[in-house]
Amino acid sequence: MMPDLETRLTKADSAIIQLRKVVKVYKNTAGEFEVLKSVDLDIHRGEFVAIVGKSGSGKSTLLNMITGIDHPTSGQVIIQDINLYSMNESHRALWRGKTLGIVFQFFQLLPMLTLLENVMLPMDYIDLYPFDDRPARAMQLLEMVGLEKHAHKLPAAVSTGQQQSAAIARALATDPPILVADEPTGNLDSRSADVIIELFSNLVRQGKTIVMVTHDPSLTEKTSRTMIISDGELINETVGKALPLLNHPQMLAVTKKLEQLEFQPGEMILKPGKKVDYLYLIEQGEIEVLSTTKKGKVDSIARMRPGEFFGEMELTRGGKSVAGIRAAGAEPVRLAALPSGEFEKLIRESPLTEKAIHHLIKHRLARGSVTDHPKKAGKFRKKK
Repeated sequence: MMPDLETRLTKADSAIIQLRKVVKVYKNTAGEFEVLKSVDLDIHRGEFVAIVGKSGSGKSTLLNMITGIDHPTSGQVIIQDINLYSMNESHRALWRGKTLGIVFQFFQLLPMLTLLENVMLPMDYIDLYPFDDRPARAMQLLEMVGLEKHAHKLPAAVSTGQQQSAAIARALATDPPILVADEPTGNLDSRSADVIIELFSNLVRQGKTIVMVTHDPSLTEKTSRTMIISDGELINETVGKALPLLNHPQMLAVTKKLEQLEFQPGEMILKPGKKVDYLYLIEQGEIEVLSTTKKGKVDSIARMRPGEFFGEMELTRGGKSVAGIRAAGAEPVRLAALPSGEFEKLIRESPLTEKAIHHLIKHRLARGSVTDHPKKAGKFRKKK
């Protein structure tokens, strides 16, 4: 079924997955419960995206919207140019078989079939590839995940890690462009989990797009993006990167208070001596920090990139801008700006964040500059 014109993507590099104002409301005898609240999301081809959140945050429901397993109450889910919920159930099931590979936490292998037969099932379901070629393709996929010697064993005869590897081979049986995984390492030991994540990374390098729900923050180090969901709403990605010591509700509260600003290349963002009213989080582009010598010469002393922030020194010390800030590079700079009052509230409610910011300021002042090394400036991480 063809999508209408409004759901078609117009650019070659547009998102392969788009969610637009997606709402999901469940109803029961106790009333209504809004699990997803007007979620907007773009995932691009070739990305490895982790979706993290506490239990009950809505992450699995979000995944079910992408797979077509559940229906949104309102909003649109557009995948590969197609409005997913403009199709009926039977069309959507066939679409899912060709477009998505799904990896479950509990593997979902049929216990009475061998690993080879389990991998062949999706090909049989959508009648893909000549019948006689299917065993050879299934064996190739098992070889890819290191299970060729176990191909004729039943799932119960191999380890849990090997069962999950077989489930991934099965998810790839129809060569889908998108792989969706719901807690794929939740039942595995750390060594088996590392094998699965490395396998996913290899698939991304081959051009697959992977969306993975996980409760394990350590897995996000291997992904290209991390989306955090809290109480049915997505947290601003830059907030998650730049202020990782906040808890998820605090991150969501900050997200709701951000103001979006954009500056063209070469445009001044802050002039020396100007009162600073925001904490500035860099979402896109680069900024350069400028210093003026006694002779009036302007020098660029540092650059800052997405995921970093500036303005915290002036906000915490009550002063004016100690340096000039200019949009650098060839693309516009997009900033998420947190008003000073909200910043003050943030550090009052998060002692860890306050301590980390004061440590960062002390470190910068000790170096005699307004910013640390550009790869570390305005950013701090949890201790491991």
